[in-house]
Amino acid sequence: MSALNSKALVAVIGAGAMGAGIAQVAAQAGHPVKLYDNRPGAAAQAVAGIDRQLGRLVEKGKLQPEARETISARLQPVEAIETLTDARLVIEAIIENLQVKQQLLQQLEGLCAEDCILASNTSSLSITSLAAGLQRPQQVVGMHFFNPAPLMALVEIVSGLATAPAIASTLYDTAKAWGKKPVHTRSTPGFIVNRVARPFYAESLRLLQEGAADCATLDALLRDAGGFRMGAFELTDLIGHDVNYAVTCSVFDAFYGDFRFQPSLVQKELVDAGRLGRKSGQGFYSYAEGAERPPAAQLRSQASAECCVVEGNLGALQPLVARLRDSGLAITERAGNGLLRVGDATLALSDGRLASQRAREEGLRNLVLVDLALDYQAATRIAISWSADTTAEAREQAVALLQHAGLQVTGIADLPGLVVLRTVVMLANEAADAVLQGVGSAADIDLAMCAGVNYPRGPLAWAEQLGVGYTLRVLENLQASYGESRYRPSLLLRRSAEQGANLHD
Repeated sequence: MSALNSKALVAVIGAGAMGAGIAQVAAQAGHPVKLYDNRPGAAAQAVAGIDRQLGRLVEKGKLQPEARETISARLQPVEAIETLTDARLVIEAIIENLQVKQQLLQQLEGLCAEDCILASNTSSLSITSLAAGLQRPQQVVGMHFFNPAPLMALVEIVSGLATAPAIASTLYDTAKAWGKKPVHTRSTPGFIVNRVARPFYAESLRLLQEGAADCATLDALLRDAGGFRMGAFELTDLIGHDVNYAVTCSVFDAFYGDFRFQPSLVQKELVDAGRLGRKSGQGFYSYAEGAERPPAAQLRSQASAECCVVEGNLGALQPLVARLRDSGLAITERAGNGLLRVGDATLALSDGRLASQRAREEGLRNLVLVDLALDYQAATRIAISWSADTTAEAREQAVALLQHAGLQVTGIADLPGLVVLRTVVMLANEAADAVLQGVGSAADIDLAMCAGVNYPRGPLAWAEQLGVGYTLRVLENLQASYGESRYRPSLLLRRSAEQGANLHD
């Protein structure tokens, strides 16, 4: 089936921020839209708010005045649900309560035509459960927009057990016609984004709990080295800890307590204290008037670095060599096992082991491990850790080398996988499991994480760029270090590594 005709009536139920945003998207795409809310006057207020939003677009030169009038004319606030009987598509965006949504869908099934598509904007509830008990469960589908709906590109098209493939296909094509980036996913806990994103928060929370570094430093590393728009602490402050913690608990419970999704005691303490982030004025950071964000920790070296030796291929760290060469450093290259030497220091890309463990197992003196970066040529900051027997002089030499390349250097405690590397491989691991379990295709999962939460690269594409075998090895080392199922590698990663296949194959 193709997209809904732009003349087809779209009804949106729920005139809050999300419902109003969805109504705006549909109206901008050319559909007549009816907006309903059971609170008297709420729909009319929402339509007036949409018109003001369109007015701001006109003021910025992003929308013609005539277009504003046309779009606003398509929006009709209604005060009775019975007026929605002629809708071709109904999208509910009401409270996240299974029973309330089920009652609404049952009412709509009795009001609307048999071929009307009933869509839920739920971010966490089972589409299978929502459709259970209906006469036409095949007409029920998830259409999960991201907030704010007019700006965010991603829409998850969620199929429950009874959803007709043709219905999901129609909504996929419709979302695309509305200028969105849709992805197909099955109705499993968290769908794609809220499931795959859990490690982004979880690893930073664990690193904080284990004393790796402070919040500002860990956030800076994810931004300045990892290429993420925000670090985990500033992002959860923005989302609200009550909301983010509740989603984590929901996913954890839905997966029967799988340790991969275990909520953080650090975040629970914030919720218990009412420190919910920006909306309460205090979270990991203070948002009081005049409050300043603490600076990220930085190492500084007075040593000089004029030359270094590259032994073999440094793997994902290899682009750093070009940056060092561009900085005027003299570089000698020779055969070896992927090591970078400067003075008495030996540098290597982390492989998920503790620096002290790797130094002992490989007989490496003065070992300094370097964290992953999205792009070593563009990164402005990098994390390092070092083995217990690394001398202060060797550490100074390593810092001097990286400073010479224009990098701010941050030292963290000797913890496996450092910061960016362990976050990325855990995201890739969860994404691989989602592919293995048929939650979505590799392409859709990568698209969802880029379009839905602004990741700089899809987790699976990132794992392929690093090498599936290397990604697997880092996870195996993390699991060995912690002795926990939290870090168990996905069977898909292991199978792909054994077969020499890509994750997108």
